Amino acid sequence: MSSMRDFYSILGVKRDAGADEIKAAWRTKAKSVHPDQNRDDPHAHNRFAEMGRAYEVLKDPAKRSRYDQQRMKVEALEREQTIMQQRNAAREAAEKAKQAKANAERVLEELARAEAEKAKADAAQAAKMKAAKEQAADAKAKAQAQAQPHASAGVKDEPADAAAAGAGADKATSRASNGGATGGSTAGTPNGPTASVGGTASGPEEAASRIFGDSPEAAAAAESLRREQEAAELAEGMPLKPAASPLLAPIELLSSLVRRLRGAPPPLPEKAPDIFAEAVVAISDLLEQKSVPITLNDGREVRVPLDGVTEGHVVRLKNQGLKFQGLQRGDIAVTIKVLRAERFIVDQFDIRTVLPITLENAVLGCETQVEGPDGTMVPVSVPAWSNSDQMIRIEDLGLPNGDGGRGALVVELRVMLWEKPDEKVTDLMRLMREGLYI
Repeated sequence: MSSMRDFYSILGVKRDAGADEIKAAWRTKAKSVHPDQNRDDPHAHNRFAEMGRAYEVLKDPAKRSRYDQQRMKVEALEREQTIMQQRNAAREAAEKAKQAKANAERVLEELARAEAEKAKADAAQAAKMKAAKEQAADAKAKAQAQAQPHASAGVKDEPADAAAAGAGADKATSRASNGGATGGSTAGTPNGPTASVGGTASGPEEAASRIFGDSPEAAAAAESLRREQEAAELAEGMPLKPAASPLLAPIELLSSLVRRLRGAPPPLPEKAPDIFAEAVVAISDLLEQKSVPITLNDGREVRVPLDGVTEGHVVRLKNQGLKFQGLQRGDIAVTIKVLRAERFIVDQFDIRTVLPITLENAVLGCETQVEGPDGTMVPVSVPAWSNSDQMIRIEDLGLPNGDGGRGALVVELRVMLWEKPDEKVTDLMRLMREGLYI
C-alpha cells in the first residue's frame, strides 16, 4: 500500500498551519523551485507542479478537510498493517518457543527412562556381587572344613587345595563385578560422540536437532557444547572430572545440552507490540488537566490523562494495548496534538498571543489588558518605545508542566495604525522624513 503525498511537507508547514502561513510558504517555495530559476534541473517543472497541487488543496478549507480525513484513514491503515505484521511475528516466535519446549520435555523424559534403566542395572549388578561374595565365602568355609581332617593325618597337599578354592572364589567375585561376559550392555567409548541411549544416537548434533530441529540454533548449540568439552579436557593437560561410564556418557551429554537450552531459551518478546494513536485536544483541556477519550482502530474507547503534557508529547497507557498468550500486554502510545485556537498558539508550555497597540502607545507606553487563555483579562504594561514583535512574558499563566510549575503567557506586541488616516500624524511623519520647510 503506497502512502499519500504529504502536502504539508511539500510546502514545509505544520499540519495545524493557518491560511496565512500556508500562503507565505507557497510564495517562498514557488520562487525557489520555479523552472525559470532552475533551468539546469530537469525535475524542476515536476516539483513546481507538485507544489502547486499541494497549495491548491491546502488553501481551500473544504479540500483541505477532505485531504486531512483521507490522510488520517491511510495512516490508520498503515498502522493497522504494521500491527498485524508485529502480531504475526510474535505468533511465530511463540510457536517456535512452544515447539522447543515440547522437544526439551521429550528429551527429559528419555533421560528419566535412561536413568531408571541405569538404576535397575546397578541394582542387579549389586545383587550379583553380593551373591558372588556369599558363594566365595561358602566355598572358602567348605575348603577349610575339608582341610581339617587331613591336617591330623599329615596330608602334604592341603595348601594347594585351599589355594585353588580361594582362587575360584576370587574369580567368581571378579566375574560378578564385571557383569559377566554377556550381562552388561555396551555403549561405545565413554566419551565418544556416538554413545547411545536405547539405540538412538545422542551426539551434540543429534541432541540439538531433536530439540530445535534442523536449524542454525541446533548447530550453534552443538558446536558450543563440543568446544566446552574440548576445553575442559585440554585444561592443564587433564580432564577436569573423571571420565564417565559408557552408560552415563550420553546421559551427561544430553543433560548438559538441556541445561544449556533451559538457561538460554529462544528469545521471546517481553511484551506485545504497542498501539499508536493521536489525541487532538484543546488548550482548555490542557489547562484543566483532565483526561480526554479517544477511539482506537479496534473500536475500544480509552481515556488519555493530560497531566503535564503539551504539543507533541507521547502519553503511554500501560498494559492497555494488544494482548497475546504468553506475552506481557502491550501499551498504547498516544501522541498529543493541540487544536489551534483563533487567538492562542501553544509553544512548549508557553501560550503565545498577539496584542495590537497604536502608534502613540508604542512610542509613549501604556497600561492595557489582554485576554488570557481562560477568558479572563490580564493587565499588561507596555514599555515606552516598543516595537512590533516585541515579547512580554507574564509568568505562571501558561500550561502546567507536571513539576508543580507552569509556563508563561507570552504577549507579542504588534503596532497598528488607525482605521482612518489622521492628518496630524501624516504631517508629523512627513515632517520627520522631509524636514521643516518655511
